Amino acid sequence: MAAGISRTSPHALAELNLLNAAGALRGLDGAKLAGAGTVIYDLNREPLFLRTRVEGGDADAYADTAVDPRVGAPLLAVSHAEWAPQALYEEAAETLRSRRRPITYNEARFVAYSFPKVAIQFLRDGAEVALLELYTWRQVPPARKRRKNEPPGDFERWSFLDEQPPNVRTRNRRRYTKRTKELNRVIPGRELLKLRLIEAERFKSYIDRIDLWLNDTRELHYSTNNADHHPCYELRGQQTSVWCVAASVQMLLDFYRYNYLQTRLATELGLGTLANPNGLPYGNEQLVVDTLEDLTSNAVDAGLNWSPSWAEFRNEIRANRPLISFIPGHSRTVAGYTRSGLPWLTPFRGLLVYDPWPPNIGVITRWENFDTQSYRVMFNAHLTLV
Repeated sequence: MAAGISRTSPHALAELNLLNAAGALRGLDGAKLAGAGTVIYDLNREPLFLRTRVEGGDADAYADTAVDPRVGAPLLAVSHAEWAPQALYEEAAETLRSRRRPITYNEARFVAYSFPKVAIQFLRDGAEVALLELYTWRQVPPARKRRKNEPPGDFERWSFLDEQPPNVRTRNRRRYTKRTKELNRVIPGRELLKLRLIEAERFKSYIDRIDLWLNDTRELHYSTNNADHHPCYELRGQQTSVWCVAASVQMLLDFYRYNYLQTRLATELGLGTLANPNGLPYGNEQLVVDTLEDLTSNAVDAGLNWSPSWAEFRNEIRANRPLISFIPGHSRTVAGYTRSGLPWLTPFRGLLVYDPWPPNIGVITRWENFDTQSYRVMFNAHLTLV
């Protein structure tokens, strides 16, 4: 088994319970976290976060919780997908054994090679001999020297901790410390030591002034009419390790009922072919806007924002419009938000992310902690012709 097993912190579990009591989690009431989670390491070899399977809910799910305070908060994300680390490790090991020249190793661990994307790193006497992307089992290329301020590419390794500017590291530590102090006020003693998501109504009984509970949550639906809500968004997995932008554009266009194959979108975006794919080069972000408008004959008016704020994500979702979000080394779509908690605490701000990675699978993250991620570029799209 890959190295690195630990237990979810009570602060992260308190955050999960707050989300559940606010009604922001779906199908996890009364579910239980596995007794031990898998440590995901940073590329610099420091433990970064813990991925723990959520058991007993209506569907597969896992929670990502902080190990290093420099991530900025105890809870990073809750994702609705299977997490089977032993099976993944065995698949990766079999890939190495099947090579013409099998690779020997004496250590293996899960690594965030491009946060939040994960690979398995195999080492021999402390030195890396292979870094295989989950599910595709492709070898992640060696690090390249990038230009100043150039973000990493769509299939490129980079260290989340080492690439944080000093002011961001300081800010994240302070934010983490502040949040843990706040959560100490709502941890209901021994209940959280059971690693169970307490039933919402029971958890509320532990909290005073419960009538002031904060819950501002919305996801995309067929219309803005709150009386007849029905979910209206579909996940699309990227067809190659570098086609996250094509898959993101596909998801957004699907919402507006423009159905294009990912291969066609890759052609429009200059992303090569299935046999010879490439990512969207830095500086070509305008191609996303052009593609959205060209393939809808300008029925969709697209725009980009280089410094998106929480309010902009929230306002677009309130208007029932999906967004594309670029983070360092990756592209996803956003289809909802939550701002929830208690009025005397800093609210948890989360985004409902439809992530096309892993390739050909994708994952729905409900919710990604807005305060632990770097949002590089945001693309919006307004339907202007009817």
